[in-house]
Amino acid sequence: MVRKPKKTDYCPECGEVFPHGRLACPACGSDAETGWKSEEDIQYGSVEIPDTWPPEPATGREIPWAFVAAVLALLGMLALVFLR
Repeated sequence: MVRKPKKTDYCPECGEVFPHGRLACPACGSDAETGWKSEEDIQYGSVEIPDTWPPEPATGREIPWAFVAAVLALLGMLALVFLR
């Protein structure tokens, strides 16, 4: 059985050869959406991680904003009912 050679493409940015149909270059990460940027132009470090990771555990004294909003909504509905 004779196998057909697989179609390949090459990255216009770094020249890496990869299988046809890939949406991005496996070597440099360039793709049509990013404009086939070079590795130096791609900002891999765009996600900022705080110096203290993982975050400090909560002390238990914080009041969740959802709770405050729910209490205010309930008070507003009660005020509408009683002031009619």
